[in-house]
Amino acid sequence: MAEKKKKDNSQQGAESKKLSAQLEENKKALEEKDKALADSKADYLRLMAEFDTFRRRTAEEKLALVSSASADTIKGLLPILDDCEIALAQLEKSNDSEAAKEGTKLIFNKLTAYLKGKGLEKIEAKDKEFDTEFHEAVTTFPAPSEDMKGKVIDVVQTGYTLGDKVLRYAKVVVGA
Repeated sequence: MAEKKKKDNSQQGAESKKLSAQLEENKKALEEKDKALADSKADYLRLMAEFDTFRRRTAEEKLALVSSASADTIKGLLPILDDCEIALAQLEKSNDSEAAKEGTKLIFNKLTAYLKGKGLEKIEAKDKEFDTEFHEAVTTFPAPSEDMKGKVIDVVQTGYTLGDKVLRYAKVVVGA
């Protein structure tokens, strides 16, 4: 019987070692699964962050595209605005009908009011310091006085800004 007890104890010891080894393997497998789950969760969070960035960037690009489209529309209207200014200047000089002058002024005022409503601003240049951020020098001319050196003597073509962006630089004559 003692031998049987020894055999049973040795069998139990072997089974115990076997179960301990299996328990260790299961713990390792569980740790690997936990690590894989943590990696998947990190990948998911990174993917969500990238998607959020993509969505925000797409919305900003869409807004920029709309802004650019309106800038192109307004840019197309600028020659009409120039023609209106020229027509007004010519009508002021002539002695033609007052109704023609008033009609042209009305059209000009409506057009400028519309464009101002869209964010268009005229660049005031005459008698101002020459600034390359807003002006494009077409030519230089001897300044009539010392204080006019480096200043805009005449405006050849009016410049405009849309928001904070220069849409068209003012073409000017600068005193030298």
